[in-house]
Amino acid sequence: MNNIKRIVDALISRNGTCVVINTTEPIYIAKNQDKIPLLKKELNEREFLLLKQELLAFSGGIPRFAVADRTLSVEESAGVIEVRLLPPIPEKLNSIVKEIEENSINEPEGKEEYQTKENKAKTIQELINQFETDKVEGLLTLMVQLGASDLHLSSNCSPFMRIDGEMKLIDAIQAVSSEELWERLLPIMPRRNQEEFIGKKDTDFAYEIENYGRFRCNIFQDQKGIAAVFRLIPNEILTVDDLEIPQAVLELCKMPKGLLLVTGPTGSGKSTTLASLIDHINKTQRKHIITIEDPVEFVHQNKLSLVNQREIFTHTESFKKALRAALREDPDIILVGEMRDLETIAIAIEMAVTGHLVMGTLHTSTAVSTVDRIIDQFPSGQQAQIRSMLADALIGVISQMLLKKIGGGRIAAYEVLLSNVAVSNLIREGKTYQISTIMQTGKKMGQQLLNAHMSRLVSEGLVSSEEAMDKAIDKENLKALIRGVP
Repeated sequence: MNNIKRIVDALISRNGTCVVINTTEPIYIAKNQDKIPLLKKELNEREFLLLKQELLAFSGGIPRFAVADRTLSVEESAGVIEVRLLPPIPEKLNSIVKEIEENSINEPEGKEEYQTKENKAKTIQELINQFETDKVEGLLTLMVQLGASDLHLSSNCSPFMRIDGEMKLIDAIQAVSSEELWERLLPIMPRRNQEEFIGKKDTDFAYEIENYGRFRCNIFQDQKGIAAVFRLIPNEILTVDDLEIPQAVLELCKMPKGLLLVTGPTGSGKSTTLASLIDHINKTQRKHIITIEDPVEFVHQNKLSLVNQREIFTHTESFKKALRAALREDPDIILVGEMRDLETIAIAIEMAVTGHLVMGTLHTSTAVSTVDRIIDQFPSGQQAQIRSMLADALIGVISQMLLKKIGGGRIAAYEVLLSNVAVSNLIREGKTYQISTIMQTGKKMGQQLLNAHMSRLVSEGLVSSEEAMDKAIDKENLKALIRGVP
């Protein structure tokens, strides 16, 4: 931790703009137009990785943190890390995540000299007061400042927030009754959703707070009363470089037609990956893109492409009706937010075969199980026909899993299935169990098994072996890969 502390101290003492760390030139401080070198030689890959991990631990894994009453941000892009010195801001906005990480195993050495435990408690209480947490909008802004991905509200319970994949109780905020929670939710709920909740006891919608982001909202009822979950959809769409999406997947985005699926369990970042791919196409190709979502999450501005985003119940009645209508709307690319039912899946496959690039999501854990899940949706009498259509339509499957990074934050592990003649034949013949073998031997072509990527993340020091084993589906295989057993 001493290396990072010395670098940060040098940045603050010299009042530079930022520290730049990469492997192509020595570490330097940028100040105005000048470069002030801090080392005489470049870092090698191993030194760069170790320093990166040290920085993650020092900052608590969050992109914005406070040191010695100054606020810094960490930005990484294409192997270059910038630690940027930000203008002074009020003390109560500093060290946001650390206030509630009482049991963190990655607390920076020397932390006490910057902020005492008593000050931490005072700071989080000031933060709660500032954001009017007696209102839902105040809780959502607090959620953003705490770096949470989800906010959970339940009757007669203090709020929970999911930070770096873990649920944290914010017990400094008082619990409220079901009636009080309903009164607080009403101002942010569209009338249609109020009526839907009263009739069906659950409803989905999107809500936006300017300068903070959009939120995917679900209001439901359980045995205690009203409850709600809010998922943060950031204003800024992460790039394909930010997410380290494999190049083979980006090549699929150039295909004139076919079915490209992004799969994984709930909360695995499927929507983020799809948004990144759409953004990549928007920046690099002249296409007409139609998205069909429930609700609209990431908002895309027209760049090289024209993007029309349609929301279920707001702009159209259902996924299947919107897909049918899309045939008359001259699209090149269609994104289906969720392929929920048999008819939606059938139309999506048909459109992929007949000349459109169709992207969609499914809640499956592996590429092979995705193929099986699609086929199993159909009655046995139709499965042979669907296998044949899917064999022609499918161009790729990305299955992903979010893992906690060492030092904080999360990273996606990807499984990539690229369809080729052999894969198509196996799907057509109902021998999907053999697809894994093709993926295992097709690494040079861009095929990638989930365990192979997980083991690489462990070997690179980004993810602990315990975290990878906990999330793995085939644990014995991953254990062998981590040990280096072929």
